Amino acid sequence: MPTLRSARKAALLPVCLAASFAGSPLMAQEQTDAQPQGAAAEPVELQSVEITASADASADGLTQPYAGEQVARGGRVGILGNRDYMETPFTSTSYTSQLIQDQQARSVSDVLQNDPSVRVARGFGNFQEVYVVRGFPVYSDDISYNGLYGLLPRQYVAAEFIERVEVFRGANTFLNGAAPGGSGIGGAINILPKRAPNEPLTRLTVGAENGGQAMTHADIARRFGEEERFGVRLNAAKRAGETTVEDEDRTLDMFALGLDYQGDNFRLSGDIGHQYHFIDQPRPNVTPSGGVPSAPDADDNFAQPWTYSKEKQTFGTFRAEYDFSEAVTGWLAAGIREGEEQNRLANPTATASGATSAYRFDNIREEEVFTSEVGVRARTSTGPVSHELVMSAAMFDIEARNAYAFSSFAGFAGDLNNPYDAAMPAADALIGGSMSDPHVTERTHTQSLAIADTLGFMDDRLLVTLGARRQGIEAKTYDYNSGNRLSSYNRYKTSPVAGVVYQLSDELSVYANYIEGLVKGDIAPANSGGAAISNPGAALQPYVSEQTEVGIKYDGGNLGGSLALFTTDRPFSTTENAVFTDGGEQRNRGIELSVFGEPTYGVRLLGGLTLLDAELTSTQDGTNEGNRAIGVPRTQANVGGEWDVPGLEGLTLTSRVIYTGRQYADDANDLEVPAWTRFDLGARYRMVVEDRDVTLRARLDNVTGRDYWASAGGYADRGYLVLGAPRTLSVSATVDF
Repeated sequence: MPTLRSARKAALLPVCLAASFAGSPLMAQEQTDAQPQGAAAEPVELQSVEITASADASADGLTQPYAGEQVARGGRVGILGNRDYMETPFTSTSYTSQLIQDQQARSVSDVLQNDPSVRVARGFGNFQEVYVVRGFPVYSDDISYNGLYGLLPRQYVAAEFIERVEVFRGANTFLNGAAPGGSGIGGAINILPKRAPNEPLTRLTVGAENGGQAMTHADIARRFGEEERFGVRLNAAKRAGETTVEDEDRTLDMFALGLDYQGDNFRLSGDIGHQYHFIDQPRPNVTPSGGVPSAPDADDNFAQPWTYSKEKQTFGTFRAEYDFSEAVTGWLAAGIREGEEQNRLANPTATASGATSAYRFDNIREEEVFTSEVGVRARTSTGPVSHELVMSAAMFDIEARNAYAFSSFAGFAGDLNNPYDAAMPAADALIGGSMSDPHVTERTHTQSLAIADTLGFMDDRLLVTLGARRQGIEAKTYDYNSGNRLSSYNRYKTSPVAGVVYQLSDELSVYANYIEGLVKGDIAPANSGGAAISNPGAALQPYVSEQTEVGIKYDGGNLGGSLALFTTDRPFSTTENAVFTDGGEQRNRGIELSVFGEPTYGVRLLGGLTLLDAELTSTQDGTNEGNRAIGVPRTQANVGGEWDVPGLEGLTLTSRVIYTGRQYADDANDLEVPAWTRFDLGARYRMVVEDRDVTLRARLDNVTGRDYWASAGGYADRGYLVLGAPRTLSVSATVDF
């Protein structure tokens, strides 16, 4: 029987769409005729409405691209809204649709390969993308969509959904709320959806990879009505075929519809999205045992032929913004998602020689998500001091159903360097729940109230931001087989923020901040490392991480960048004298340099350097204190360049170098993963054919064919390895009709 909650969620989507279509020119005219001006509030006097590709139903629209158009001048800073990067006491980068198209990005991870503060890993035992920011993971189900958590496909987000990818570096609970999946201590990632631009758009892209993967993508947008205030944008894409990993086949179908209406003093937007993602014989993670094996050939596949990963997700969102006056604006946003995942996996454990042992693991997960936010932003002044006040309330609900089945843990043998097929064992050794009708195993509810004031002094050359968010986290777990509640958790914490930025000149700003991160506390297991726990089921307090940061920012008009020094302390659970407690701590300290822009005409630069010292400062019985954290290299560097070839109009050559230092796959620092460097090359050619813009693109990743372990870990205390992708040639052609 459907529950009241599920009925409420199911009802939200058509309401969102109806509200979006209510902004159509016809209904807008009816409302104008029926209501005299000033009946509800003093109207905002505008000369005309300038329509922009506004991804968040905001009056300002998207922040302007920086020189070179690979990144924007700023982006969303949580509840503070869109800010120019020179005017915020934090660091972030917003990667544009131009970069996404030109690099033929397939997913969020392809975009983030450009960021020196981010490395891409994978979930534990699945194919979820994980983004490691400043040495701490951000799970793909903890990235936000237009400011709301939990709406995007949980494991993999196709690039065709994306207008921009915004990367915020550092703790951010005050700005965004606590991420419901329990990650985000080192940063946050926000995806902006596509909106109809000013000019009609009819774009078709076809492409292929050398393994046999083919793709097609249609992007269509129009604006309608008086002053073209109502916009519609449709994106649909399909990918299918074998990847550059031998015998690994991927199929992806996506659909996204974006609507928006921009009135004189209100704005509406809505989205519907669907993604189906299937991987047949996906190459799995590898857990090292006794030593790190040499990386096998990058195009080899040691997956079993009977393994697969399947995900199907559907979501909808709605956002409205209303100007009560020229100085006061309110907003309301809400969204829902329903998803289903099913996997049959066999992730091997490997010795230093490459010999493996694996067992079958089947699982299914179904989710329902509802999330919403309401807020108000006001601008005022007290004498010479300006104020930008903001208040926001947010909530998030997720209900998850799970079931699993294991084969015998005795497993079956294999070899990374000489893969061979094994008969599929029966998954009957350990079963949790019903694979055909899984029970509810998890419910999480979060709610928060945030308030802040950005004070401007000296004609706003000095900006001081002060605020706090009161965050509640409620989590319940249930038995897989009986559905009975196992544990519950309900805690509240207040997360403050203090930031200051001072503009020394038009080119230089200095800044400093103190901000905290918050994730839900762990619930004590029955045992740890084979030893019984004396307080099973005990719920720990939320983990509060503390960050301090100072830095300098540069804006030379054509070349920009920032330099930051930061320290983040992250508590974690541990066991002392058989008691499950919160005595562990990891400290990440770092120096972060980013550079972007077009320093000279026709030459674009994007990249930077991150130096990290990730130390375990408090561990169980002090065993590993002073050691480096799993999966965090000391050095990360990215350098990307583009060159418009003189004398050959329309031709651009591109290159990128990615370096990742050595890292460890265990807390004891006995398992060392070698450093790696990857070279990528590319070219594109723009031309006009029969009055149509045509762009041809080619990119060769991993030019040297390097075999390397791309990441270690990505999930707490797990040191599994992910093999880097082989040499991959991607080609595409885009035609604007």
